[in-house]
Amino acid sequence: MVSLATNLATLLLGVLLAGTGAGKAFGRHVARQAAGTVLVRVLNDGRRATLVLRATGAVELVIAAGLLAAPATRVPGIAATALGIGFLGYLGYARATAPESSCGCTARNNGPVTWRAFVRAGLVVAGGAAAVGARTAWWTQAARHPVASAVFLAVSLAVLVAVSSDLDDLWLVPLRRTRLTVFGHPLVGGHDEEVPVAASVELLERSLAWVAASPVVRSGLIDHWEADGWRFLQYAGVHDPDGRARPVTVLFAVDPHATRDTTTSPAVRVTLIDDLTDEPVDVDLLDGFPPRASLPMA
Repeated sequence: MVSLATNLATLLLGVLLAGTGAGKAFGRHVARQAAGTVLVRVLNDGRRATLVLRATGAVELVIAAGLLAAPATRVPGIAATALGIGFLGYLGYARATAPESSCGCTARNNGPVTWRAFVRAGLVVAGGAAAVGARTAWWTQAARHPVASAVFLAVSLAVLVAVSSDLDDLWLVPLRRTRLTVFGHPLVGGHDEEVPVAASVELLERSLAWVAASPVVRSGLIDHWEADGWRFLQYAGVHDPDGRARPVTVLFAVDPHATRDTTTSPAVRVTLIDDLTDEPVDVDLLDGFPPRASLPMA
């Protein structure tokens, strides 16, 4: 069993690093992800933080290629171990100095540094150490013991998915929805009752409307109220259409009954109001988004 795990570690770790590395190196939203990490504080420059994140992704891709193509050599395993130790150090520093900052581990998640990030970094260290001792190519190992290899890979992938917060939409969110369907919402007594404001804010911050309007928003939640079947969330912002910054009020209208657990595509209306004239600002926040994107504007 030890030999099986050692020889298949190169495949597991190679796939993991290939996925996270591709997200960092080629992701379209890496700059936005980098802006939320502790790298900005360390480097004092968002562009340099983005370059570091992309460079880290390129290193992960090189190590992944070595693990997958040359699994019986020690160099990829040693490099992966060093990378994992570096991740642990980075996470420890981020947790100690800026606990609210984004992990930046996969360039696909804005969540803060949690125990799951530390566990995954620890698995990279353990996987790299195991890969150093691999003496048989993973494809040979799988051919010799197909059933045992399949079971080991399935269990290992389940563990990786469980500690990867960016994969929660694949299993944790559907599980929560099933629980709500069977047992009902723990914070809501009836279908028509409103959910807490914090749940509406959480749902908003994961929506297309928030991504489109985030360049304008300059504050946290200032005020909220309910009217005409909508919950209005007020933020302060700055609109810069022609090089002249104009203070605006950003209003989001969301369904007061919707939460992250009940929908992944919330209906959100967005309005920008010029603070000087109290008139709505005519702006297309979806400019630059794919044609399929949909964002109702009030």
